[in-house]
Amino acid sequence: MTPLHEAVAWCDRELNAAGFSDYCPNGLQVEAGIQMTNLVSGVTASQALIDAAAEAGADTLLVHHGYFWKGEAQPLTGIKGRRIASLMRHGISLIAYHLPLDAHPEWGNNRQLGEVLGLAGQPLAEDSLIWQAELNGDAPASLAARIADALGRQPLLLAGGPDRIRHIAWCTGAAQGCIEQAAAAGCDAFISGEVSEQTAHQAAELGMHYFAAGHHATERYGVQALGRALAAQFGCSHRFIDIPNPV
Repeated sequence: MTPLHEAVAWCDRELNAAGFSDYCPNGLQVEAGIQMTNLVSGVTASQALIDAAAEAGADTLLVHHGYFWKGEAQPLTGIKGRRIASLMRHGISLIAYHLPLDAHPEWGNNRQLGEVLGLAGQPLAEDSLIWQAELNGDAPASLAARIADALGRQPLLLAGGPDRIRHIAWCTGAAQGCIEQAAAAGCDAFISGEVSEQTAHQAAELGMHYFAAGHHATERYGVQALGRALAAQFGCSHRFIDIPNPV
């Protein structure tokens, strides 16, 4: 058995959790026990994921999207109250890492998405969440098909760039606003999860292609990598449970 706080302290150090100014607390969010023996990971601590983790006999749930976001109502009522009550009732502690997991050079969402897409990338700049890679002149439609095959989800392509893509950048989740940074770095295309109304205009005016590949779909891989690392470090069981989300 692994003491829960020992596992969390290891994650905090490895992810440099204290080094991030984030929108939510990183690390242990709900303490429902003192041991970690059966770890389940998932993207978002929704009721469906909690129910699946309970059915799997989990005592610890590791996610990218947890609770207690800035600007969120504090009372434990409604959806949040029911979710936390379910965790406590089933003895499942909740660990969540947001920006620290996006940024990690090995287990991070951006590194892991690059690997899934076959992109040998690196951060755009030191401490940047945006990653970049060189391509061999891929056609936009071919890259869209490649993304669809890898993620199991057809991306929305906003075609605004050249016929061939040679320099691409990406940042998972809701990072569509980073498209201007990618353009400033000389990229022909940018991949993220979500898309906003203004993104179509930005892509056209910046002369770039934009691929909206899904918030959930682009952020499934970092939490799996961290879960595997935890299992290897502490000898616990680990299972990733994917709760499908079309967004």
